[in-house]
Amino acid sequence: MKQKRYNTCILMSKQHTKHLLMLGTALLLMGCVSNKKMIYFQESDHLKLETSLANFEPAIQPGDFITIHVSANDPLLAQTFNLYETATSTATPRMLPYLVDSKGTINFPVLGKLHVGGFTTHQISNHITEALTTYLVAPIVNVRLTNFKISVMGEVKMPGSYTIPNERITIVEALALAGDLTIQAKRKSIMLIREQNGQREFFTVDLTDKSLFNSPYYYLAQNDVIYVQPNKAKVNSSSVGAGTSVLLSSIGILISVITLLSI
Repeated sequence: MKQKRYNTCILMSKQHTKHLLMLGTALLLMGCVSNKKMIYFQESDHLKLETSLANFEPAIQPGDFITIHVSANDPLLAQTFNLYETATSTATPRMLPYLVDSKGTINFPVLGKLHVGGFTTHQISNHITEALTTYLVAPIVNVRLTNFKISVMGEVKMPGSYTIPNERITIVEALALAGDLTIQAKRKSIMLIREQNGQREFFTVDLTDKSLFNSPYYYLAQNDVIYVQPNKAKVNSSSVGAGTSVLLSSIGILISVITLLSI
């Protein structure tokens, strides 16, 4: 009788072990992801990429800060058109930026109200240079956008806001700044949030499609927000909560105990 009961326990232990191993295998398979969902910039049969790089320049928007520096043959006369903070005995004066108002204008010395909204820094520079020829000989005008920043949120390694000094960045470079996507990120539906002309717009970008390089959203504008959504596995694990790790730990302990009993 004892021998029969012992043999029954061994049989049941082996069956439990088999079932638990099958469960563990299923959990591992659930974590597997298709290569097509993970690999960036995949080829397309009918895709023709532009070989020349776009000469992208951001347009100035209300709320932007720009600096304008004027130089000429007569430096003292040119200083009339430069805006500096009050100098102190311990620090050199710092050039003050112009805030573009809600109508897209700034108040420039001598010239008065200038409409800069919707124009690039290069276009603004040309316009002011032409206007200053009445007052200066051979004026040189440098215009810079000082608040070009983008924000990256969601499933990236280093989410946050990033200031871009050269006024030009692509969505690929922005994600690289944020440490790239995590393994739990959706690569086919990156959300791009952009504010322009007083409206907020939402666009979807597919990083697995090589046609991204031809997209009008490949280059980012100032204050763009990139949101990387979590994939289904991340969402499901979040909804289960901390109990998942406890369950997997318990399964591991049970497998170890049953294996010892079956020896």
